[in-house]
Amino acid sequence: MLRILDAKSGETVPAVSARRALTRVEAHASGYDLTALRVLLTTDLLLRALELGGTPVLPLLIADRHQAELHAAATTLGIRPFEDGRDLAAGLGEAQVVHVTATGGTVPGTGTGVTVAVAPADGPDAGVLNTLDDPAALRLALLDAPRGTAVHLGAGALDAAGRRLGRLRRSVAHWARSPSRPVPEKVRGRLRDAWEDDLDVPGVLGVLRWMENQPEIPDGARFETCAYADRLLALDLTRDLGRAA
Repeated sequence: MLRILDAKSGETVPAVSARRALTRVEAHASGYDLTALRVLLTTDLLLRALELGGTPVLPLLIADRHQAELHAAATTLGIRPFEDGRDLAAGLGEAQVVHVTATGGTVPGTGTGVTVAVAPADGPDAGVLNTLDDPAALRLALLDAPRGTAVHLGAGALDAAGRRLGRLRRSVAHWARSPSRPVPEKVRGRLRDAWEDDLDVPGVLGVLRWMENQPEIPDGARFETCAYADRLLALDLTRDLGRAA
């Protein structure tokens, strides 16, 4: 079961109390910048992790302004579509709720449920997203640090993330040429242990790096492992399948 650090209590708790119950996940964005994009991205990861665990979810965007820009950025970053806001949330009664907000941000209303805090991110203007040949490079750059650690995307950070992503996609395309093999249980367990431990996405990425250096894992299993992990990461790791080497 996914366990998450609740910013209100400072304790690690189950993200939801009833795994099969409808859960609304509210992204609280106060502007349009890299921190807001990181909040949306963390919400997306939370949605994916809950669904992988069998919990039905309803994603909501709570924002006083920049709704159009935030919705467009979410689409570009491969984030699940959000429903709009406050009125819909109020009409859902006692559905389970998880709030995702920037560190130090406030949750409007009663603030019931778990609150997930996201450390700030800075660097280029959020509009850089519209200039990237591959927006997944920004997704990877923001995923690469623990959620509670501030991120600064300095000069060259997005280019470096793009190169790293390209190398991984080429490896996945190469591994796909071998006969398919199931995800090894020890690898599957390490992946789930990472993302169910407070959404440790850097830990998930670390498992993929570790797997590349395990000679006993056949290439077909490496491919299936990356496809499985991408259900959470959403980095389009299989994009280069079938392309000429």
